[in-house]
Parts: sequence; C-alpha cells; structure tokens
Amino acid sequence: MGRFCVKVYGCQMNVYDSDRVRTVLASRGWEEVGESDADIVMITGCSVRAKAEQKVWSELGLYEGSWQKNHRPLIALTGCIAQRLGEKALARFPYVRLVAGPRHIGLLPDAIEQLASHPSSRINLLDTDPKEFYGLDFDGGDVTILRGNKYKAYVTIAHGCDNFCTYCIVPYVRGRFVSRGPQEVLDECRMLIADGVQEITLLGQNVNSYGKDIGLNFAGLLRSVARLDGIRRVRFVTSLPQDFTPEIADVMAEEAAVCPSLNLPIQSGSTRILGLMNRKYTREEYFDKVRMLREKVPDVGLTTDLIVGFPGETDEDFADSMSALREVKFDLVHSAAYSEREGTPAAVMPGALPAALRLERLNTLNALQDSITLGINQALTGQVFEVLADDFAPKGEGFLQGRTPQDKVVIFEGGRKMLGEFVKVRITRAEAWCLHGEVVR
Repeated sequence: MGRFCVKVYGCQMNVYDSDRVRTVLASRGWEEVGESDADIVMITGCSVRAKAEQKVWSELGLYEGSWQKNHRPLIALTGCIAQRLGEKALARFPYVRLVAGPRHIGLLPDAIEQLASHPSSRINLLDTDPKEFYGLDFDGGDVTILRGNKYKAYVTIAHGCDNFCTYCIVPYVRGRFVSRGPQEVLDECRMLIADGVQEITLLGQNVNSYGKDIGLNFAGLLRSVARLDGIRRVRFVTSLPQDFTPEIADVMAEEAAVCPSLNLPIQSGSTRILGLMNRKYTREEYFDKVRMLREKVPDVGLTTDLIVGFPGETDEDFADSMSALREVKFDLVHSAAYSEREGTPAAVMPGALPAALRLERLNTLNALQDSITLGINQALTGQVFEVLADDFAPKGEGFLQGRTPQDKVVIFEGGRKMLGEFVKVRITRAEAWCLHGEVVR
C-alpha cells in the first residue's frame, strides 16, 4: 500500500465522489497524508467555467519542480476536467499518470493501486459511452464513509444530465441522466445517520428529474428520506424550474425534516435569452413556480443561479435580469459572467460580448443583489433560529458556524463541545453573506 492525498475543486458531487474513493483506499490500508508526503495525489476538478479549469491547470504546473527532483508524486486527474482535458494533461504533464472521467469512479481505487505498482504506466479511464456508468457503492454494514464534516453529508441520487442547455458542458462530461435505485439511496442515508450525520443533502445535476428513467419521482424519494429514523434535516440541489412540481413543494411543506430552502436557477430574466439557452421555460413560467412555492412554503429561503453576458444579450435583456431580482427578491444569487465552453452550441453563437462588458454587467447585478440580500437579512435581526453547529467559523477561536433551515450562514460564539448539536441562535447583526447571533440558553 502507499500514501495518498486528495484535492477537490468544484461542486458537491466532486466532494462526494472523492470521499468515496478515499474511503475505499483507506479500507485497503492506504494512508492519507499531506500532498508533500504523498506518493499519489488525486485531483478532482471542475469544468463548468474556464476559471475553474485554469485553477486546476495552474495547480498541475506546480508539481514540475518536485517531479524533476524526486519523480513524485504521481498525479491522478479525475472529475469533469479530466473528461474534457485528460488527453491534454497526459501529453502536457509527465507526472499525470491516470485520468478518469466522473462516470468511472468505481474503477478508480483499483486503477490507483495499479498505478502504485507500475508507476511508469499511463492509465486512461476517460468515458467513451455517455450512458455507461461504473458506480462505487457500499453494501451497508459498518462502513464509515470518510468526509470532511462529521455532521453533514452528501448523497448523490442521480448522475448526468439530458437537458443540454446551450452554454453547459455538463452533459458532455458527465454523460446521460441515470437515477440510482431508491433502496440504494435509502440504505446509504441510513448508514450515514448511524454514523452521526444530522443533515443530508441529496445531489444531482437536476434532482427533480429523479426517477423518470425508472418509473419513480423525486417527491416520493424526498418524502422517504425525510421519514428515515434519526434524520434531522434534508436538503437537495439542484432543481430545474421546468421539473419543479407542486408535489415537491408539498413534501417541503409537510415533512418537518425537509428544510425550507431551495436553489432554483433562473439563469436569465429574459425570455429571449432563456430560449437561446435552451432552458425550456419563460420568465413568466419561472415566476409562476416561485409564487406556487411561496404559497406552500411561506418561509422558504430561495436562491438562484444567473449568467450575465450570454451571446447576444442586449441592454434590454440585461434589464430583464435586473428586474427579475427586484421582483423575486432572492435570498442569494450565485452569479457569473458567461464563460465559453468549447464544444457547446453557445460557444459558436454570434453576438459574443466583450469580456469587459460581461464583467461590468456582473458587477452591476451583484451590487443590486447585495442590497436585496442585506435588506432580507437585516429583517431577521432579533429572530431565533435552530442552527446545527457544524464547524468552527473562519472568524477565529471561540466561534462556530451553522446554517438556518433556510440555508443562511450564522456565526456565533461557542466551543468544541457544541459541535454537532442543534442550538437556538438569536440574530444580532446581519451582513449580505452571513448572519451573526448569540446562543439562546
């Protein structure tokens, strides 16, 4: 056996996949160490935007000196970035010896052990069939899945995506949509609950599509997870508006364990741009979904994703996005300037906007949303929320952090003994990105 290190960039699904590989390697006697002591470093990277790829590519370049001096560590590049740029990484970096796409996670532990035994080999596990999937599942028992947080965990319920939004690389690097079996999902959740997990987040490129390929639906799975013995909180990401149904909202309203929080990406406030994005809903249809949700779950915390500077976006289209923020009043917006992804239809669309204009629009939109978020958060001053103390706060020693049911970050005074406990916190001060509070004893 050898020593390994795992570095993860990108989404929660990358974290989930990497934790499962860590778990298998550790169970086989491998030792997890810092990267300076590792024989093999597994880097799981993202390809959603160019900036995410550039970060990993720069990271790979940093191993040049160590490689020339010691011929170590060996690099295993995984995740979406490997599927998109793995061939280039093998050709560019002599220490990148293994590349694997996200649909080959089940083959990774054996491949890493093979690489350790034959360090001069080159192993290519890039996906060639978008419908093929090699999972890495556990049969229950006393397996403890390694993860960064003892009290919260992710559970992937579906892989891939069939929506083909014109700007998005995900269907090309994660393949076609496939649901996991419900019993498999429930067994994994039970295993996590037995290990002390208090909060589970269900993951998928579009969780609302769950079950369409196996004759089930997401509302049913969500209700089943929420009713498991010992579960305190359930969240889910990400939801596509066209597939978010009244039945899902009903489960959110009726099941105490399901948190009143939802990320519902709008991506643009302009119906014309939504059409160019192949988003399959209009501005008005999106607003109808929001109204339905807020009628059923009045205290819901609603966040969204939004892209500015899409090819052909006019001043009027951008104004529609700004007005959508004012009308919906999201709790938080994950915004981004449009980033070309080679191989997607949008990358060759006419009307590409200058980078400076994209950035200008992004800054304008962020300024508006910051003021909206701050106003929403300031209105919470004096209210008391139940918060899971899940980690130490970046603020420094003596401070913990957690999230409200609506998924707002709260920072408050507390010590190690409070970690993993649900505490009542009164909000004393608000910022745009977090709340500050005091424990109500």
